[in-house]
Amino acid sequence: MDTILLDLEGTLYAEGEPIPGATAAVAALREQGHVLRFLTNTDSKPLVRVAADLEGFGLRIQQEELFTPVVAAQRLLEAAGGNAYLVVAEALRTEFKAVACAPRTHVLVGDCRDTLDYSLLDGAFRALRAGAQLVALQRGRYFKRADGDHLDTGAVVAALEYAAGCQAVVVGKPSAEFFTLAADSAGTPVTGCVVVGDDATTDIVGGRAVGAVTVQVRTGKFADQQAEGLTGGASHTIDSIVDLPDLLAGPR
Repeated sequence: MDTILLDLEGTLYAEGEPIPGATAAVAALREQGHVLRFLTNTDSKPLVRVAADLEGFGLRIQQEELFTPVVAAQRLLEAAGGNAYLVVAEALRTEFKAVACAPRTHVLVGDCRDTLDYSLLDGAFRALRAGAQLVALQRGRYFKRADGDHLDTGAVVAALEYAAGCQAVVVGKPSAEFFTLAADSAGTPVTGCVVVGDDATTDIVGGRAVGAVTVQVRTGKFADQQAEGLTGGASHTIDSIVDLPDLLAGPR
């Protein structure tokens, strides 16, 4: 049996609605005996709210099966003994309350739609110029909603990199450490995992970089990225998550 690292948005749900058949597909994977871990670059809400959203789609998972960039950033800051200047959503501030103090060793950037203004951005710039390390929860270009595409965290990260003359450390996908963190929790070498997702630039590129088998679904960002020539080079491509149980049951 495999350890499967499953993407969420674009793979299990898209634009606020579950992918047809996703709930049954996840149940089938469990029945086949696979170990599941759910990986998302969602950087706007705490773990408990992501789990609640999934339950609203009919997907019941244990919190220990769920990995977000917030979890990875907390572990990074704990290991470094660092403090962070926060450029994140209001909902995440309590998650990092213990490290949001001086001296600022890191600048942490995530979804900041409800907090971003010049003062906040300038404070991040000044902390970076003083020697803090830039840490991005993720650096996606855009995300999809029912009303179209919207600017994502990567734009803010790029602005700070340009202004401060630095390079961000990314803790979410496609970071090798992020995939390894999830694989370790299942007691499986990351090279023995199957990474499944819609995004060539995060799921597939990241999965390939760590030596995992990769499966790209033709939902979510797939069509947009194909039009842009972003293919990723997945080991397998399937129409949707519904086809995954049959793929894993057959020869590969």
